[in-house]
Parts: sequence; C-alpha cells; structure tokens
Amino acid sequence: MDITRIKITPRDQQVISLLVQGCSNKEIAAQLKISPRTVKQHLRTLFLRAGIRDGRKRVKLATAMFAKEQIEHATT
Repeated sequence: MDITRIKITPRDQQVISLLVQGCSNKEIAAQLKISPRTVKQHLRTLFLRAGIRDGRKRVKLATAMFAKEQIEHATT
C-alpha cells in the first residue's frame, strides 16, 4: 500500500493523528469540535480511498500515516 497515493484532506490528517495517539472517536470529535458520526465518516472515506475493508489493515494504514507524519515533522 502506497499511502502517498491516497488523497488525504487536512481534516482527515487531524482525525488520523488523534486516532493513532489512542483517542476514541468521541474524544476526536470533542477535540475537533465535530460529531462522532463525522469522525466515523472521515475514517470510512479514508479507508475506502485506500481500498481497505479489513480492520487490521486499517490499523496498519493509520500507523503508516502516523509514521509518515513524524518523519515529515522531523525533517522540517
């Protein structure tokens, strides 16, 4: 899976960042001032763009995106 080919909006990035930090959908919603349902929709859309339907692969994607973000922050 090449995460650089997946379209990720700034809001998707915020949701994923909080997710990989261990936040629940409810906690993500509170921090971003959106509904938990909207959080779920961001995740669903992101996983569909990546062609992921399996839960374990979703975790792998989130982890890969978090690692990519950490690398980008370290180089700036």
